[in-house]
Amino acid sequence: MNSFYRSLTPTAPLKDDEYIVTSFTGDRKTYIRDHLWLAIFAMLLGMAALWLMGNAHIWTGAVGGLFAITVRGFYLASDDLKARWDLTNQRIMGPQERIADFSEIVEMKVIISSVQLITRSGLKHLIRFQADPKDTLRQIEEARTNAALNADG
Repeated sequence: MNSFYRSLTPTAPLKDDEYIVTSFTGDRKTYIRDHLWLAIFAMLLGMAALWLMGNAHIWTGAVGGLFAITVRGFYLASDDLKARWDLTNQRIMGPQERIADFSEIVEMKVIISSVQLITRSGLKHLIRFQADPKDTLRQIEEARTNAALNADG
């Protein structure tokens, strides 16, 4: 498989006048916490589905939900926690050529432990498992403001 598709870090070269301000990676504690909540939801959903079908052994829904999310968590942890986003003085660059120039970002918001960036073209980028997603959002907004000030004068 092409290494481009396996890259968990930005692969785009920096422009001549561009430099990295900071980088964001997933936080292990946040990853575990989010998966615990997801497991609880999956367990409840599994139990509810079995109850609605009239199954007398609804507890197996909890076992199935817990097992499914545990396997998912272990399987994806290595990739989710190694994914890196670089915030530069001009744009934010993520894994596999995911790039959003500051001028192209039309909306940014916090979704649970992630920061979502939406561009003019409709692309949505998710910086996942941030220990403090509000601070991540603040740092991106600060870099955007500084870039706009430097462009104006």
